[in-house]
Amino acid sequence: MKTKIISKMLLSLGLVFVLGSAITQVRGEDETLPVVSIHSTGDVTRGQTGSFVLKMNPPLMFGGIQVTFSVSGTAIAGVDYVALVSPAYIGHSGYATLLVKTLPDLRGSSQAYSVIVTLKAGPGYTIAATSSSAKMMIKPSNILPCCQ
Repeated sequence: MKTKIISKMLLSLGLVFVLGSAITQVRGEDETLPVVSIHSTGDVTRGQTGSFVLKMNPPLMFGGIQVTFSVSGTAIAGVDYVALVSPAYIGHSGYATLLVKTLPDLRGSSQAYSVIVTLKAGPGYTIAATSSSAKMMIKPSNILPCCQ
């Protein structure tokens, strides 16, 4: 009876060590946080939709992460484009997209306006030093806004 109990205990301990070793190999000895970067897909003409692409490297195997950002530039949210809401969710694919839907220019301006998205540090990820922000220009369209 004592031998069976001791055998079961040794078996249990052996399983714990095996599982512990497997977890260490999956997570790695030198656990580093994923790095998040951002880039713009290019300038956009007013009336069209542009985008910013967020990339997390390496992607998380299970689940995703919320990445906070701020928006600045000469374009005005609610006037030049639909406001962007932080945070953005990057899923297990490692990518997320922020769509910038431009609005008609009721001012009749021939000026281009900038939208700049800057990533902010947060728990569970770091920000790429070389691509922590991205810029997009909203170019004027040739179509005049409806008057009267």
